[in-house]
Amino acid sequence: MSNTIEMRPIGFVRGGRAEPVDDAWDAVEARIELDATQLGPDAAAGLDAFSHAEVIFHFDRASAADVNTGARHPRGRKDWPPVGILAQRGKDRPNRIGVTVCRILSVDGLSLRVRGLDAVDGTPVLDIKPVMKGFLPRGDIRDRTGRASSCGIIGNARGRCLRSRAVPRRAGARDR
Repeated sequence: MSNTIEMRPIGFVRGGRAEPVDDAWDAVEARIELDATQLGPDAAAGLDAFSHAEVIFHFDRASAADVNTGARHPRGRKDWPPVGILAQRGKDRPNRIGVTVCRILSVDGLSLRVRGLDAVDGTPVLDIKPVMKGFLPRGDIRDRTGRASSCGIIGNARGRCLRSRAVPRRAGARDR
């Protein structure tokens, strides 16, 4: 059995942003132009019945030399504690694969218009799957967002403390 996986893009992102920026992707509209040499003309038939799609893509502009296989400060913020690369969504990860759930605006043959895809113009698309409620996680979803605060609670972008199951409250700590 080989340890190598070979993949070819099924399409490319067109439009949207030209440069990766960390925030506000939810308002960005782009097209995904699927490759007619890789897919049949009806490959996206029925996708327009779904509100969202999961898009798997390759961070092709992320340098292999910058790949992180350990922990780092999220978003390069030294005021946030280091977190393992697999507990982050950054581009400098092993295999440089990105996954985003985005809104489907329209489907026209092998062309999809989407909103909220955090991939830049020219990004290779590896696969697309419809989002179905039956395949979403059941129960509560917890995450670790923001920065660590001295109160033992994770802070959000506004500096307010949020409860986190991952960080127990310390005796005498206050919400800020």
